[in-house]
Amino acid sequence: MLVRTDDEVYRVDSVWLGPPRATFPWRARYVSYGVGLLAMILVMFLQRRLGIGLDFFSVAWALVITVVVTRFLGQRIDYERPLGQVVALFGHEVRGPRATTATAGGAVRSGHVRTGPAVAPGRRSGGRRRGRA
Repeated sequence: MLVRTDDEVYRVDSVWLGPPRATFPWRARYVSYGVGLLAMILVMFLQRRLGIGLDFFSVAWALVITVVVTRFLGQRIDYERPLGQVVALFGHEVRGPRATTATAGGAVRSGHVRTGPAVAPGRRSGGRRRGRA
């Protein structure tokens, strides 16, 4: 016996296609508009902080970056994993405990290394050879 689940009900995207007879040429969920707005504000804020002026090309690049970021996040957001859960997961990943990579010991010091004039090859500093007299 097959039991049908109610997954089909949740798979329906909340999509606004526009007013009748004047729809958008794209399909976007409601959450995508909010994510896009926040991404655009963040990208333009970063551009101003980097010293990029407000002209046609900076706004065009901000729009392109916003579309890429929104599509990237939109692929990870669905009815099983809403935006709040994705943001919380990102926060946990950033603040989560990490394995310690520091090694035991301190700074490397060269105080115990003897320095002086170079010794010619073949001669040892341990003593003089005595020739036959």
